[in-house]
Amino acid sequence: MIEDRIGHVFANRALLDHALTHRSAAKGQLDSNERLEFLGDRVLGLIMAEWLAARFPEEREGALTRRLSQLVAWEMLARIAEEIGLRGELRVPPSEGRAGLLDQASVMADAVEAILGAVYLDAGLEAARGVVKRIFAAHLEAALTPPVSAKNRLQEFTLGRGKGLPVYEVTSNVGPSHAPAFVVRVTAEGRGAEGLGRTKREAEQAAAEAWMRDV
Repeated sequence: MIEDRIGHVFANRALLDHALTHRSAAKGQLDSNERLEFLGDRVLGLIMAEWLAARFPEEREGALTRRLSQLVAWEMLARIAEEIGLRGELRVPPSEGRAGLLDQASVMADAVEAILGAVYLDAGLEAARGVVKRIFAAHLEAALTPPVSAKNRLQEFTLGRGKGLPVYEVTSNVGPSHAPAFVVRVTAEGRGAEGLGRTKREAEQAAAEAWMRDV
């Protein structure tokens, strides 16, 4: 069961049921896990920022921000979802499952945040902190040196070749109004790539990462 894997037994199981209901399977607009995802996103950000500041007391804000961005990105949260077996627990219509809905990183990432929001409402911040540290510990400790952002790597690459700075442009907004996502296109050396993120900065990083994959 998901409770065993995250290390939290819900006193109010309705919260868990709510967290595991994707909007495609919800009876009404407020019956999906989107509101819990909205809350869980903020809970995760606070706990992770607090944890990183304590774990790396000698690092400056920029390095901590890079760590935070990496740990709360959709790709990381989707990986966490797989590790805790969330794919088999999330409620979606069979037709959506066959269409690949559960393969979308954003869907699985949102479900992880919904679970954290549910834990917070069920038992408070300390319980949520315990779950976060349990499911993220291996990833936080995996890289003891702060990652170099994709944007910095791309900029160093193009400047080193005398090609100038990459150009970023927001091409569209997607997602619900309470949790918008941005699509950003980066152009460098006459070649473009796109990235998706919950903030413009995250989308720029995703676009730079996509551009660098073909180098």
